Amino acid sequence: MIWLRRRHSPAAAALALVCLLTACGAATTNKDAAAIIGDLGANGVPAKLGTVYDENTDPNKLLGRPNGYLSKAEFTDSRVKADKAGSVEVFDDADGAEARAEYIQALGKTPMLAEYTYVKGNVVVRVDKDMAPSDAKAYEDVLNKIVE
Repeated sequence: MIWLRRRHSPAAAALALVCLLTACGAATTNKDAAAIIGDLGANGVPAKLGTVYDENTDPNKLLGRPNGYLSKAEFTDSRVKADKAGSVEVFDDADGAEARAEYIQALGKTPMLAEYTYVKGNVVVRVDKDMAPSDAKAYEDVLNKIVE
């Protein structure tokens, strides 16, 4: 058997190290949902803080519970004529946020429950389906900017 030894470039080694140190994109934030909504509004989308939930008012009964989110808040947007344009949920880690997004997207296969769902790290941003696609996409763009 012949063993070949491959040389890796210093750039490849540096990239591998960066991926290990940053968990290759596993961005997280220590901010709560209300602060994320403030950041969304300060970075180009007209999100305004609405209801901030606690463990007693959370309609999903997930706040602070096992596999649930750490914080949840709703926001309004002048482009949507509903009481709420969307919500932000912040989880302990990226896996929790991704699992929640997958669950929401599975529910969204029913047209009545469809919505835009964006995940970055441990944050899920949910946007009302009545928003124009380009306006909803702006939420994803800002989310990618504010959660590093």
